[in-house]
Amino acid sequence: MALDYLDFEYSEDEDSNGTWDAMASVADHRWGALLAEVCNVLRWASQEFHGRRGPLDEGGDWDYDLSAQDDDNGRALNIRWSASTAGIDAETPQPGSYTTLTLTLTGNTAFGDALRQKFELE
Repeated sequence: MALDYLDFEYSEDEDSNGTWDAMASVADHRWGALLAEVCNVLRWASQEFHGRRGPLDEGGDWDYDLSAQDDDNGRALNIRWSASTAGIDAETPQPGSYTTLTLTLTGNTAFGDALRQKFELE
């Protein structure tokens, strides 16, 4: 499954744990599509690696960080992924504005291999 909005940059630490950082800036009318894509990635990770989310240095297989900002005024927007509902609760951007969303995933080798395969990442 290819991604339309999220373009991940990859880095790796000395323990072969990976970090995938993505940033996307969209007009307000594209916000819903971007959230749907982020939701698909986090839903997949939560289902495929169920019960194994947590800091890697504490034994987790994967973790994430999600944030959003109104580009017009620099104000952070409320955004939260809910594993229990497999959905995202997010503040709606102002009409006519642009919003930047950042998603960072961290994971061990097994998570990274599965992520690359599922979302056709290089």
